[in-house]
Amino acid sequence: MKQYQLTDWLPTTKKETDLRGWDELDVILFSGDAYVDHPSFGAAVIGRILEAQGLRVAIVPQPNWRDDCRDFKKLGRPRLFFGISAGCMDSMVNKYTANKRLRSEDAYTPDGRPDMRPEYPSVVYTQILKKLYPDVPVVLGGIEASMRRLSHYDYWQDKVMRSILCDSGADALIYGMGEKPIVELAQTLQKLKADGQTANFSLSPLNTLPQIAFLTKADQWKEEDSTTIQLFSHEECLSDKKKQAANFRHIEEESNKYEASRITQQVGKQLVVVNPPYPPMSQTELDHSFDLPYTRLPHPKYKNKRIPAYDMIKFSVNVHRGCFGGCAFCTISAHQGKFIVSRSRDSILKEVKEVMQLPDFKGYLSDLGGPSANMYMMHGKDEAVCRKCKRPSCIHPKVCPNLNTDHRPLLDIYHAVDALPGIKKSFIGSGVRYDLLLHESKEPAINRTAQEYTRELIAKHVSGRLKVAPEHTADRVLSVMRKPSFQQFEAFKRLFDRINREENLRQQLIPYFISSHPGCTEEDMAELAVKTKELDFHLEQIQDFTPTPMTVATEAWYTGYHPYTLEPIFSAKTQREKLAQRQFFFWYKPEERRGITDALQRLGRRDLIDKLYGKGNDKPYGKGSDKPYGKGKAKRR
Repeated sequence: MKQYQLTDWLPTTKKETDLRGWDELDVILFSGDAYVDHPSFGAAVIGRILEAQGLRVAIVPQPNWRDDCRDFKKLGRPRLFFGISAGCMDSMVNKYTANKRLRSEDAYTPDGRPDMRPEYPSVVYTQILKKLYPDVPVVLGGIEASMRRLSHYDYWQDKVMRSILCDSGADALIYGMGEKPIVELAQTLQKLKADGQTANFSLSPLNTLPQIAFLTKADQWKEEDSTTIQLFSHEECLSDKKKQAANFRHIEEESNKYEASRITQQVGKQLVVVNPPYPPMSQTELDHSFDLPYTRLPHPKYKNKRIPAYDMIKFSVNVHRGCFGGCAFCTISAHQGKFIVSRSRDSILKEVKEVMQLPDFKGYLSDLGGPSANMYMMHGKDEAVCRKCKRPSCIHPKVCPNLNTDHRPLLDIYHAVDALPGIKKSFIGSGVRYDLLLHESKEPAINRTAQEYTRELIAKHVSGRLKVAPEHTADRVLSVMRKPSFQQFEAFKRLFDRINREENLRQQLIPYFISSHPGCTEEDMAELAVKTKELDFHLEQIQDFTPTPMTVATEAWYTGYHPYTLEPIFSAKTQREKLAQRQFFFWYKPEERRGITDALQRLGRRDLIDKLYGKGNDKPYGKGSDKPYGKGKAKRR
């Protein structure tokens, strides 16, 4: 077990900067999360990346915004800029359920305390810093800022909000994974500082930095690039929902292109300028980010306190970045991109060995995964084809013929990790894309490897329960979700059950499902109940659809139009409509039976009552009734 000193973490207090002998800081980062020095926590990654550039960096985690703002003053004025991240999640998703109720636990806070960050920390923290240090640049980053860089629908305020740059007063915003833009930004600011120039993000050279968004005066901006996409203005989106929907298609397509265009949007007299992102990182660049000297531990200030999110990932290793699934309700590709960037074998094994040194490691890795478990090393066979592509998904509506779906590199990683002395078992906790396992390639060797991977996954890497995400049973709804047909899930379940029998294992398949997704009706949910009953599932991992900024599903839910077709689409919006759909998850509960049978009678689907409860058996459970079908408890996810 490695022994650490306080100076092995980035400093969080004046005392800690003094221990390093620093009398000035170059960058001060403010985070809505606790400081965990781990490559899964964004503030730690950005801090370590800047540190590797020779900069003096400090982190202020979860500053107190309610008092005299001493947390914002304690480290003084940085030489270059303040960086702000609301945390690893959008703050409103973090604080509220789909029913807009306060959550009882914040997973990124010591002991799960739910009151350690404000709503919209990006806005609150920036406004405080701008009041205290008006001449110091403030740069936003992280999920909250990234997903709110342009006009977006906010479910919690039930309105379209303008770019977070407008409301916060920040000087710039880095969207997506920030390692490359933050380094170039720091280098550019250092040059300006050395030349005695003031940082002005609407003027060159700052206005040409990739993957950065900033505000400028609309009447002073001179566009020199003919490929720039000018969105409908914020005001036009407020008056016409179809224009808001149309905007989103451009935003998503440019987020998922190898070589994207600049995007601009007018907000009043200002213009939001979003420069195109960097191309995908190289393996060497990604390895560098993961190989930095993280302690992989929470800061010592949290001694004897539990940080739930850290507990979940401390024995896990991320093997790649990006996801080409393009699910309509997910923000992963919007933030990380659809192009897979995979770590090298050496980098992965190095991190596994570091995990093995943790004090309470018992030989079991909780996950060797990523945004999706089985996309490691998958990429286009012909990169020239990928460079022209703007499809948001490489596997919907069908697997791209240019996609290499070979599972052999991932199997080799599993074998290398499992061969390490001290590793008893490596589990796969990330979600598995079974459509990739079932895909019939034109190359027989790739099909054989997929079969080998599937068997090894089920026989050796499942800790009793394998989580997969069919999300729904109705193919029409699944098409809106950009998910494969439910028939593929049924085929995978048969395969899962057969391999378990052959290996003499008793393992469970745990499916995830969503209610109230755009395109889903009450009748679709009733049929879901019947299909899951036929498959002998009592659902555990379920959720109501929660509209989150910058997803296809959210824009469809709010506007009533699908962003890609601009055709009308139904969404359950009222509490009554959402509960009417959600109840079908719990068809086996006695207390839900009356509501379900009444609903099915209203829908004219007596046939589904018969399938759920038996012919002529449409009364609620009670004295003299049959016993409910099985038992189980559903969990939200």
